[in-house]
Amino acid sequence: MQITRQADYALRAMLYLSKLEIPQRASTGQIAEKMHIPSSFLAKIISQLSIAGLIHTSRGARGGVSLARHPETISVLEVVEAIDGPMALNECTSGANGCPFGEECPLRPIWCNTQSELIEKLRNTNFHQLVTSHN
Repeated sequence: MQITRQADYALRAMLYLSKLEIPQRASTGQIAEKMHIPSSFLAKIISQLSIAGLIHTSRGARGGVSLARHPETISVLEVVEAIDGPMALNECTSGANGCPFGEECPLRPIWCNTQSELIEKLRNTNFHQLVTSHN
């Protein structure tokens, strides 16, 4: 399983913003340059993160992008799901109907348990933890 490139870029952008003092803002150009994100990708990502309520955007000379909440209240899972939608390792994890073998499939418990563990890890990891663990 691999998250999309867009989700990876969104996580990078959120990391950058998490390092700023509230209410400091960053331009999309700064974020793109510092986090090695193509500007063409970043515009769409910023829009999706804003719709999800994770960031604020403002235009003009004093405009820019900032976190909508404190970094300790934003999980890695929220960002990934804001970009990629609900996480699913494969069709089996969406319910027994997703697998032709249903509940009898010997692989289904492995996929479901692995997905649950991954989701829990991402839900319990916030951006404050990420930023302070590397300073």
